[in-house]
Amino acid sequence: MVMSRRQLLGSTAAISGATVGLAGLGATPAQAGGAPATAVDPLVAIHPDDPRYAQLMLRSFNPRFISSPETVHLTYTAEQVRAAVEQAVGRGQRITVRSGGHCLDNLVGDPAFRVLVDVSAMNQTWYDSRHRAFVVESGATLGQMYEQLYLGWKVTVPAGVCPPVGVGGHISGGGYGPLSRKFGLSVDHLYGVEVVVVDRSGRARTILATARPDDPHRDLWWAHTGGGGGNFGFVTKYLFRTPGATGDDPGKLLPTPPPTLFMTWVSYPWDGLTQEGFVRLVKNHNAWHAAHSGPGDPYEGLHSALHLNTEKEQFIYLEIRTDATMPDARKMLDDYIAAVSAGVGVTPQISTTDDLWLANATLEFPQTIPPRTKSKGSYLRKPLAERQIVELYRGLRDPAYKGQCLVYFAGYGGQVNAVGPDATAVPQRDSILKLWFSASWPNAADDEESVDWVRRFYQRVFADTGGMPVSGDRYDGCYINYPDIDSKDPAWNRSGVPWSTLYYKQSYPRLQRIKAKYDPNNIFRHALSIEPAAG
Repeated sequence: MVMSRRQLLGSTAAISGATVGLAGLGATPAQAGGAPATAVDPLVAIHPDDPRYAQLMLRSFNPRFISSPETVHLTYTAEQVRAAVEQAVGRGQRITVRSGGHCLDNLVGDPAFRVLVDVSAMNQTWYDSRHRAFVVESGATLGQMYEQLYLGWKVTVPAGVCPPVGVGGHISGGGYGPLSRKFGLSVDHLYGVEVVVVDRSGRARTILATARPDDPHRDLWWAHTGGGGGNFGFVTKYLFRTPGATGDDPGKLLPTPPPTLFMTWVSYPWDGLTQEGFVRLVKNHNAWHAAHSGPGDPYEGLHSALHLNTEKEQFIYLEIRTDATMPDARKMLDDYIAAVSAGVGVTPQISTTDDLWLANATLEFPQTIPPRTKSKGSYLRKPLAERQIVELYRGLRDPAYKGQCLVYFAGYGGQVNAVGPDATAVPQRDSILKLWFSASWPNAADDEESVDWVRRFYQRVFADTGGMPVSGDRYDGCYINYPDIDSKDPAWNRSGVPWSTLYYKQSYPRLQRIKAKYDPNNIFRHALSIEPAAG
């Protein structure tokens, strides 16, 4: 069974997600027809007795965490976002924001939030000649961004594989995907960010912060290059331009994706796969990435993800996207499959199609997983040890677990590792893989048992460092777009290393100072939010 792209959350976000055609909800006739709202348009306020409210509450990837705010504001402009924030602050109401709803943990659905700002109607992309940058509104989905950038200017931003995910939190958490080995992270192309912040007096204002050295708000831009969603204010727009890009031709200011690629699925049957074969498969995959994750590697145009599914799913999958324009692309693909498959002991099924890049980037697979989930992640600097791979084998074959589980190794490195650890707020710049655990099950009655199962599974894999992937020789902490509230709980994080170090390493003190400057009253907070620096 091929997993849904909603499950392949190399593209998920701390506060982000998928839109579901909400542009007309609460819109004036002009807005519903596509004309932008003006600064004088009143706020759209939707309350629980409104029939639209229930529809809006469905916009959550993980139904374990369904919001129940007193008010939902559907916004069409930055000014409306500013007005909604100032109004909530003035009334003493906790407020949160949603781009598309793909937050994996309880950072948005917390009942403490009484006001929800839904920016999904703010979903346009255009070129701004004044800033020589592409503007993407924070409610756009990745698929909308890809389509508008590519069809308009033949460019893209290297971001995730899930087209319905919203850019809102995906970008601010760092953002990565199939083109990152060749072009870097999403934030490596972030020139500016427009943010609604709140000063000490409670006044909300909208700030455009850029990467310009002379910009007085440059530190606010830097905070959004990996500092996570919902920490400093509400993002309304992102501005993209690749550093060092010159001239006025928009088509040369961002990367151009390959027009065609080979889309390959390699299926390894669980039937006949021994523990030794499983260990060999994971070792092969990890070792290949350890050898091919430096900047400028000849294989930087090949991105793969190894999907280790539970035995009941019958197959393990290797998902590969290869730039078809590379010299010897087909041979490189075949050599890669041979290297990963060597000595595994089962014969894989291989399916390859020739895809147009845009069609591939915007295709969402059918939903095939139970809806209720719990996720955990890690950066890997080196391959997993054999002991850890054996733990994966045992966990994925555990007959006591009723649901599904995916352990997902996403190819990383390449141009991601060409950037210094202090250049952005993403300090993990020498990793070879991203690792993601996701347990899924259908029924609320199984929540406690299923969450406990994946917690213990993950803790066993990282038993050598207190149940968490503490930065060191083999691991490099966690990715904020795979948020895991357990990292704050000493019952599950026995490492003695605080959650903030796991996610942000040496970047955290600087993020705290920026937080104190732009959100001195800690208005924008959630279960894994940055604490403002004292004093």
